[in-house]
Formats: sequence, structure tokens, C-alpha cells
Amino acid sequence: MAEKTPACPICGKPRAQAFRPFCSRRCADVDLAKWFRGDYAVPAEDQTPDDAPPADAPPADTPGERG
Repeated sequence: MAEKTPACPICGKPRAQAFRPFCSRRCADVDLAKWFRGDYAVPAEDQTPDDAPPADAPPADTPGERG
């Protein structure tokens, strides 16, 4: 069985080496425009430590600052 070249992720045509992984400059530009518009998003989580106080908590007293 012959190995098939992966298709362009934008239009599905065979990829061109010069524009890899796309088939043309046009498809590469379409993909770039999608990134600029925010069509693609990377999911993220809030990475606060488990022992961090909640954001709305009053500031804790620091040692040596007694009034």
C-alpha cells in the first residue's frame, strides 16, 4: 500500500513542501487569520496553589508589622 500524504488542514488538498502543512500561501494565510481572530483557543486552567488564599480574602498580617 502506498503511503498517502496528509491533506491540507484548511482545504483538504495535498500538502506542498514549500507551505507545509498547508497546500498554498492562501491556506497558510487563512489559518493565520483564524489565530488572529481568536477562532482557535488553547484550553487553560487557573493554576493557583492549593494553599493560596482566595482572591477576595483580606491581606494577612506580616510578622513585625504590629500596630
